[in-house]
Amino acid sequence: MYQVLYRKYRPKKFSDVYGQDHVISTLKNEIKENRISHAYLFTGSRGTGKTTCAKILAKAVNCENSSDGEPCNECEVCKGLDNGIIYDVVEIDAASNNGVDNIRDLREAANYTPSRGRYRVYIIDEVHMLSSGAFNALLKTLEEPPAHVIFILATTEVHKLPATILSRCQRFDFKRIQPETMAVRLKEVACLEGMTLEDDAAALIARIADGALRDGLSILDQCGSRNKNIDSKLVSQVAGLAGSEALYKLSGCIAGRDSAFAMQLISELYQNSYDMERLCVEMINHFRNFLIVKTVKKSRDLIICTDDEYNSIVDSAKQFTLENVIFNLDLFQSTLTKIKAGANSRIEMEMSFVKLCEPKLDTSQEAVLERISQLERTLKTANSAVSIPVIQMSDDKPKQEQPAQKNLVLNNDNRESGDTESTENENPPSQEAVPVSQPMPAESAAQTREGVSEFEQWAEFLDIIHKKDIALFGVLSGAGAHFDSGRFVIDSTNPTIKQFIQIPTHLKAIKQAVYEITGQPYKIAVSKPKAGSSQKRDLLEDLINKAQDNIKINFK
Repeated sequence: MYQVLYRKYRPKKFSDVYGQDHVISTLKNEIKENRISHAYLFTGSRGTGKTTCAKILAKAVNCENSSDGEPCNECEVCKGLDNGIIYDVVEIDAASNNGVDNIRDLREAANYTPSRGRYRVYIIDEVHMLSSGAFNALLKTLEEPPAHVIFILATTEVHKLPATILSRCQRFDFKRIQPETMAVRLKEVACLEGMTLEDDAAALIARIADGALRDGLSILDQCGSRNKNIDSKLVSQVAGLAGSEALYKLSGCIAGRDSAFAMQLISELYQNSYDMERLCVEMINHFRNFLIVKTVKKSRDLIICTDDEYNSIVDSAKQFTLENVIFNLDLFQSTLTKIKAGANSRIEMEMSFVKLCEPKLDTSQEAVLERISQLERTLKTANSAVSIPVIQMSDDKPKQEQPAQKNLVLNNDNRESGDTESTENENPPSQEAVPVSQPMPAESAAQTREGVSEFEQWAEFLDIIHKKDIALFGVLSGAGAHFDSGRFVIDSTNPTIKQFIQIPTHLKAIKQAVYEITGQPYKIAVSKPKAGSSQKRDLLEDLINKAQDNIKINFK
């Protein structure tokens, strides 16, 4: 009868266990020095070797010819335990034997001496599933068992165990098996099975297994059933992955704002039975690679992949800024949470890509700030080489484009006396302000009409506010400003701005930022929006498109 790979190649001695050297070395030393504890607790995620090590330990303490803490696997006891002929090792599933009566039966059986070995070993798997009464029934026996009894408890959720149980056991934490370590083991097993496993395929299986060698061997088993020559494409098909090519295409759609092609790709993946939740996880891992490339100098050590794939990651990451990557990661994480909560996975993924490809559809504060950041980056790129036309906005409707000027300006026209509300204080800001750098001469301001001049350094002003007062930065984002008769007037339809700048700390931050840029003290005021005024067009999107169009024209 065929035996699956994870059972066929289950380690039979400590030296065969991969990725748990810190546990193995301690257990072997205890056996060599005959300092065996009466109770052990093995904890860690699934597939990391907890039950396997428990069985090896049970053999080692009973082995007649133990050497260097290892079972010989040749003596009568070792063979009897492997074949199930000797019943001195009892494995109990706590998920189905979690009652008080089950533990009472165990306590009674523990009083009998071993039939062949030196110890009766009780392995209680998934011990966190025991009821409160069962835990209480186990306490006394666990603390002072008969001399011939050893308890080995295994669990994936150690936080559910009572402190009274934890304090009575020697605890060993099993780590997730590192992808590079797992890839080595997978290639060894593939060679023994007559398979050809490519390096990138082994690395891909190791990443999918997420630290669980049992899961990795199961995927390898499935791949081997389809083809003895295993490459990354076959692994992607077997595991239901989108494949690296599809991931790069989807991220390219986000960078190129191509929502139509993104929807087409998602539809094709869905029709080919790719799991949308898995696709979301893959997109998170994909952008996580971009995040590492952009933030870590030696990023190659933190990304498990082939050299060719790493080069592709680096090239694709250039399409995004760090802010883009973080925003995209945050959106996909939210999408994954919604999918796990029961939302339609395909619709949630489609909505996510449409939001990322069409930013104006996302009205969240984070999305608006990201679009403003994009506009600022576009202006900084174009400022030295491109003249961008001014788009003036009145309180009633957008006006026609004016002749090109040096900087992009947002201003409110048609102001009448009493249009603004001032906050107090003409005095310059306190001496805590940053020293003045390049004060703006009064003559440099573009005069739109007598007594009123444009404030052309709004992007620089927001940068300073972002460093001084992050909450104020969020409120001021999307606004503008002008000078009017010695006052610095903030132009915005946001009704909360007036209340915000009445708070001394926020008012002080604004005054210091204006003084830092202009070298002059100003009263701070807020313009009153015209009654009934509204903007039907997405002006921010218009400005971004206008700036990008001018860059393309000027660089041709």
